[in-house]
Amino acid sequence: MSRAVTVKTLMEMKREKKPIVSLTAYDYPFAKIADEAGVDVLLVGDSLGMVVQGGASTLGVTMDEMIYHTRTVARGAKRALVVGDMPFLSYQVSISEAIYNAGRFLKEAGAAAVKLEGGAAVVDRIKAMTDAGIPVQAHIGLTPQSVHQLGGYRVQRDADRLLLDAEAVESAGAFSVVLEGIPKDIAKNITAALSIPTIGIGAGRECDGQILVLHDMLGINDGHLPKFVKQYGSLRKSAVESIENYIKEVREGAFPGDEHTY
Repeated sequence: MSRAVTVKTLMEMKREKKPIVSLTAYDYPFAKIADEAGVDVLLVGDSLGMVVQGGASTLGVTMDEMIYHTRTVARGAKRALVVGDMPFLSYQVSISEAIYNAGRFLKEAGAAAVKLEGGAAVVDRIKAMTDAGIPVQAHIGLTPQSVHQLGGYRVQRDADRLLLDAEAVESAGAFSVVLEGIPKDIAKNITAALSIPTIGIGAGRECDGQILVLHDMLGINDGHLPKFVKQYGSLRKSAVESIENYIKEVREGAFPGDEHTY
């Protein structure tokens, strides 16, 4: 097994121009699978509010729910860097609450770092967390926790503001920054301007790494998918077929067979 990934590893990968591969994960089995496959970073995203809990947005996810899911992911990850996503209102209220909640991810859940949304507006939080010894991944561009303020899930095109946000979070001590829903040319310029890695989602191939939602890329979710999602599997179809076969065999008396009976 190759050495465990740390925040320093990601900096080395940027310098060496080795693409960083990130995925979301929300439980032990998928974390173990992704880790064994060689993913570099596992983000326990607050996207679980939609992907796992069936909600309409990420806003309802609680700190306790994030701690629970992060703990299960950390148990399955032996190599990948585990990042806990700070949910809505876990860091916005005050700096002291931000440090306390971020610390819970490391102390209670076994994460190695946390992620929070926002640019220049949250640099005081990022600096306070890093000063407390908590590695922070920033997230700018389309920030789902601000969906109402942004007027929906819209591509962010203000190049000057995005670059200022990126430079601000780097100066505050962030070890990397997620660029979401940003035109590729803007993301390319930000990536070139920063010394920390950029992780793209809907931001083109010029970022230092990429991240997708696991359930999207494995074809578990149905319904509308964002343009930037590529499905590498069709697990939902396979699962439905398997369950249908199970139902059929039980109703026909074909299962359990003698080989499945004590």
